[in-house]
Amino acid sequence: MSVDLSQFHQVFFEESNEGLDIMEAALLELDPDNLDSERIDEIFRAAHSIKGGSGTFGFQQIADFTHVVETLLDLIRSDQFKILAEHVDLFLRSVDCLRTMVTQSEQGEECETELSNSLKSEFEDILNGRESGASAETQNGGEVDANDGQSDGARGWQIFFRPSTDILRTGNESVRMFRELAELGDLEVDVDASDVPQLDDIEADACYLAWNISLFGEATKEQVDEVFEWVVDDSELTIEAIDIGGVGLAEASSSNTSEDATSSAKPAPVVAEFAPSQVVAEKPQTTAAKAEPKAKREAKAESASIRVGTDKVDSLINMVGELVITQSMLGELGRNFTVDKLPRLMEGLEQLNNHTRELQESVMRIRMLPISFAFSRFPRLVHDTSKQLGKHVELELMGEQTELDKTVMERIGDPLVHLVRNSLDHGIESPEARVAAGKDEMGKITLNAFHQGGNIMIQIIDDGAGLNRDRILEKAIDNGLVKASDNLSDEQIYDLIFKPGFSTAAEITDISGRGVGMDVVRRNIQELNGSVEVESQSGKGSTFTIRLPLTLAILDGQLIRVGSDVFIFPLVSIVESIQSYDQMIHRVSSGCEVLRLRDEYVPIVRLWDIFSIKPDSEKLEDGLLVVVEGDNMKIAVLVDDLLAQQQVVIKSLQENYRSVDGISGATILGDGTVSLILDIGGLIKLSGVSRAEYKKHVNEDDSAAA
Repeated sequence: MSVDLSQFHQVFFEESNEGLDIMEAALLELDPDNLDSERIDEIFRAAHSIKGGSGTFGFQQIADFTHVVETLLDLIRSDQFKILAEHVDLFLRSVDCLRTMVTQSEQGEECETELSNSLKSEFEDILNGRESGASAETQNGGEVDANDGQSDGARGWQIFFRPSTDILRTGNESVRMFRELAELGDLEVDVDASDVPQLDDIEADACYLAWNISLFGEATKEQVDEVFEWVVDDSELTIEAIDIGGVGLAEASSSNTSEDATSSAKPAPVVAEFAPSQVVAEKPQTTAAKAEPKAKREAKAESASIRVGTDKVDSLINMVGELVITQSMLGELGRNFTVDKLPRLMEGLEQLNNHTRELQESVMRIRMLPISFAFSRFPRLVHDTSKQLGKHVELELMGEQTELDKTVMERIGDPLVHLVRNSLDHGIESPEARVAAGKDEMGKITLNAFHQGGNIMIQIIDDGAGLNRDRILEKAIDNGLVKASDNLSDEQIYDLIFKPGFSTAAEITDISGRGVGMDVVRRNIQELNGSVEVESQSGKGSTFTIRLPLTLAILDGQLIRVGSDVFIFPLVSIVESIQSYDQMIHRVSSGCEVLRLRDEYVPIVRLWDIFSIKPDSEKLEDGLLVVVEGDNMKIAVLVDDLLAQQQVVIKSLQENYRSVDGISGATILGDGTVSLILDIGGLIKLSGVSRAEYKKHVNEDDSAAA
C-alpha cells in the first residue's frame, strides 16, 4: 500500500522556512575571521534537513540545489575549506533562492530558476577549484588531503558500518544503503553478527548486526558519504580508500567511537554480493530531527497554522475540565431545583462566569506570539541595506518576548519594514558625516516592544540626523499641503510626512524617494485600530512609536447610548468623560464649537448628527461629552448616556455586510441585540475636524476678545 506524501507537504514547507530562518540568522552572526563551529554546525543541520525533506517528498530541484550548498558547508565544518566574507554573501543569496524555490513549490509552480542554476554554478566552481588543487594547497597549508577524493592508486573503498540498534525504528534499512552503494560499483558485504544476543533477549525491531563492506569502482568519497548521511551521527562508520594492493591509503572516519572499536577481530564473514543490475536504488527515509527556530520570519504569506506551547494547551484542557464540573453541578441543581437551592445556583453561575472568562483568556493566549517572530527579518534587512548604502549600522532588538496576536503580527510586518528602511536611508548619516558631526561612525537602530495598558507599543529609534523640520515645511508648502501663513507646531510639521505622495528625497532610489511608503504605513496601522507618532531632534535622531491593540478579536469596550441606539467605544481610546457647562464651551468664528479642556481645545462632535439618528436632547448641557483620542488628536463626542463596560467579541462588518465609515466592526450584546463599534479615526474624518483649523479659529477669537 502506497502512502500519499502530499498530506505532509505543508508541514515540510513550514519546517523548510523555519530552517532557512535559522540559516540566515546564523550566517548574519558568522565571523569568517573568528569562526564559530557551533554556528557552522547549525547552518549545516538546517541545510541537511531541508535537503532530506525535499528529497523524501519529491522536490528534487530543491534537493539538488541544497546538496551543493551542503557540500561546501561540510568542507567548512571539517576545516577543509576556509570561509571568506564573500562566501557568507553567497550563502545568504542561496538562502533567498531556496526561500523562493520553497514558495514556488508550495504554490505548485516549477522551481528551477535561473538564479538557482547561476548560484549552483558558483558553488561548483568553488568546489571544483578546490578539488583540482587550485585552492587545496592554500586551504590546507600546501598539503593535499588524501581524503578529498580517490587517489590515483585507489580502486575502491573499505567500509565498516555498525548502525545504532534503533536504525529500523527510525525508518532506515541497511539493505537500502547497500543497494545505493551497488549503484556506485561492485559491492561485497561481510556480515558481523558478533553482537547478536541470545534468542530470549532479542527485540524484534532492533538491529544487532554490523558489516564490512568492500566497494570497487570509481566512486568518490562524497558519493559514499551521501549514502550514509542519514545515519552517520548515530553509527560507527569508518571509510578508507583501497589501493591496488588492497592496502588502505587514508582513513576517513565519521565514527563517534574510538578506532579500537573498529579494529577488533571480526568473525568468519558471510558474503553477500550485489550487482548493480540486480537492484533498484532507493533513498533511505527517516524522521528528520527538526531544530527549534530562534525566531520566525513574519512577512511571508499568512500561515494557516500556529505553534502552541504545551503549557498553554494544558491550561486550556484544565479550564475545560473545570467547566465540565460546573456544568454537571448546575445540571444536578436544575433537575431537583427548590427555592432553598437558590444560593447554590447563584454560586454555580458565578463559577461559570469565572471559568468562561478564564477559558477566553486561555484561548486568546494560544493566538499570542512573541514579537521576535516579526523582528527576525530585520537583521538581514539592515545588513543588506546598510551595505548597499555604504553605511555602518548596528541593530539592537529589545522586548522580543513581548506577545501580541498572530493576526496583528502578520499585518504589522510591512509597516515596520517601511519605517526601518526609512531610518536607514534618511535617518542614519554616512560614516563621514557622522564623524564630522562628532558621532561614532557606526549608526544605531533600535527596535523596542513593550506593553502599555491594553496596547502593545513598538518603537523604531535611530541616532541619525533627525527630521529636517524646515525642509519638510518647505516641501509641504510647495505641494500645497499647508499655507506659508499657517502657524504649525513641530508635531504638526512632522505629521506631514505621512501625507500621500510626500517626500523630501533629493533623488529617487530603489529604497526611497517615490513618495510612497509613509502614508501606507499610517493607513495599514489604522486598519489595525492603531496609531503611529513621530518624535525627532535635529542631529540626535528620531523615534517612531506604533500603538497597537493586543488582539483584533476581543476588546474592552464602553457602551454608550444615543437615543435608542447603543454604540461601543474602545476603552483604550477614551481619555475621560465629563458633564459640559457653558463656560467650558467656546464657539469659534466658523460657527463650530470646541471644549476647553484645561490647556487645550477639543472639537465637539455630535454623534447623532453624523449618523442621522434622534437623540434624547440636542442641547450640550443635557448630555455627556466623551473625550476620545485617535489619529493623534482628540475629539469630544456628545452622547446621551454612559452604560456598562464589558469585553466584546468583534465581528467584521466588511465580511458580513460592507465597510462603513466611522464603524470598525460590530458585536452581539448579552440581550441579543447588535451594537456597532466606533472607529475614532473614521469619526474624525466624517466630522471634518481639523485640529490646526480649530486652533487657529480659537486663537483668533481669544485675540478678538482680548
